[in-house]
Amino acid sequence: MMQFAEQFPDAKILSPLATKLSWSHFVELLPVKTDDARLYYAHDASQRCYGTKELRHQISRKAYERKEIANAELSKDSVVPFNVFKDPYLLDLFGLKDNFLEADLEKAILKEIEAFILEFGHGFSFVERQKRMILDGEDIVLDLLFYHRILKRLIAIELKLGRFKAEYFGQMALYLKWLDRYERQPGEEGPIGLILCATASREKIEMLELDKSGIVVAEYWTAMPPKVDFERKIREILAQAKERLARRNLLSDGNAVEREIEYFYEEKDEG
Repeated sequence: MMQFAEQFPDAKILSPLATKLSWSHFVELLPVKTDDARLYYAHDASQRCYGTKELRHQISRKAYERKEIANAELSKDSVVPFNVFKDPYLLDLFGLKDNFLEADLEKAILKEIEAFILEFGHGFSFVERQKRMILDGEDIVLDLLFYHRILKRLIAIELKLGRFKAEYFGQMALYLKWLDRYERQPGEEGPIGLILCATASREKIEMLELDKSGIVVAEYWTAMPPKVDFERKIREILAQAKERLARRNLLSDGNAVEREIEYFYEEKDEG
């Protein structure tokens, strides 16, 4: 109870959470190391009506850290809103075997659509698979189309095997132009795109400044490494993202960046 009082001192924040979360939820949140992460998981559980098992699952899969990695990839001129995507996405529950094709990944996502949307986050709704677009009499096909109810935007998703290639940028930009012209409804914001790759090629993505065109690139992992390796890899990716963010001079206090990086390399209590 003392720990709870220390970690949730603001009654204005606690009061709405307490109407939706049980004491068991708060017990799960107490070992979370930072205030920002703790509040993220609390609000996410509240908005999405998680039970304690699912909340524990989200914490163990580093949902907050993966959101921070995605946010760190966005520039100050980004068309993509913050706190929407994660990086990487964990598709380890989909039963994919070695040497699968893009079509196999698409089918697995549709088969496990509930798990996919749960991994994606709050507000996503499935719209269409293999979205057909006609341009100059030729068919072009988008893998998956979602809608984000909160952002009021279409979300175009392309699935790619292997490493990110620069030509994927032009392909997605064309999809977004088409959707903006022919599918966008009155009152909606412009569509944004997500390219899911096995390897993100993060430096190349930063150079291309895709986010200024409303495009995000994220990795997907189809197999979860052991817990120790997973946590180490997430810390490394986040540290690299924070370093790129510092190089872009988005944070005036370089020491704050260093402290954040150091935190993710610290030994953590298992709780």
